[in-house]
Amino acid sequence: MQSIVLGGLKHLATLASGLGKQKKLFILIYHRVLDEPDFMRPGEVDRHAFNWQMALLSRYFNVLSLDDALQRLQSDTLPPRAVTITFDDGYADNHANALPILKNHGLTATFFIASGYLNGGRMWNDSIIEAIRSMPQPLLDLSAIGLGRYALATPAEKAASTQQILTKIKHLAPEQRAEHTRYIEQQATYLPDDLMLSTEQLVQLHQNGMEIGGHTVTHPIMANLSDTEVIRELAENKQFLEQLLGGQIRYFAYPNGKTGQDYLPDQSALLKACGYQAALTTEWGVADKTSEVWQLPRFTPWDKSPIKFMARMARLYYQHNPTH
Repeated sequence: MQSIVLGGLKHLATLASGLGKQKKLFILIYHRVLDEPDFMRPGEVDRHAFNWQMALLSRYFNVLSLDDALQRLQSDTLPPRAVTITFDDGYADNHANALPILKNHGLTATFFIASGYLNGGRMWNDSIIEAIRSMPQPLLDLSAIGLGRYALATPAEKAASTQQILTKIKHLAPEQRAEHTRYIEQQATYLPDDLMLSTEQLVQLHQNGMEIGGHTVTHPIMANLSDTEVIRELAENKQFLEQLLGGQIRYFAYPNGKTGQDYLPDQSALLKACGYQAALTTEWGVADKTSEVWQLPRFTPWDKSPIKFMARMARLYYQHNPTH
């Protein structure tokens, strides 16, 4: 079995070596690096998976800082197999787990921070995930707030029910979403207060050579906000981070990140007014010199094995056409 895996990796490494004929940039997006796999967060990597992913990137790709990558993207001087690594939101395990693995492989990354949740805060989706995780009852009845009833008897049912609830309330008005979240929180037996970075941990990320970017204060659906509200979210976030770190915050990642649904393309003018230089989305794709600098694509490398990870990188590189 090991020889098959090594043979497959060798073949894919040969394939990867050809990913330089067109100058493109992979921008990878992560959120968390868990201690171990978590049935409530199936889309997140753990330390083991993140380690082998970083090992593959350091061996077969050219991993650049975001600033270097974007400058070279615009000047058409990208090296072959160019990759940059990003994290959204500001989870504490970015410091505890991601940072030492990145440093061990000699890599850098950019961390986009929703500053309102630092030092013990909790994002609304995490409140729901952790509340449902803690519930001992086999059924969650949310009929009183118009969300129906959900089975919680098994880990799989808890995970599936959580995703259904998150999907239903994600794009509601902030006040209504917060009200629903509080209702669910009240039924929890335990809610953690250490999911997000402390300011001290964030400073340490920065001191270790990691770029810090903006991600608003409260991680809102920007498409639902007025220009005044967006400017407040952008300006307060950027000012806080710059004062904390003593330097310029240059890049921004749209919360949630889907164009038209989570943010509006013309809101890039507000980013420019706040002094940002570029912005990243969660639209699936690979960037090249024709890509819109205020709507750069990213993708999540969620494959569970090295061979599939490398195959996806190669396939996405060859299939993506940014002009379509």
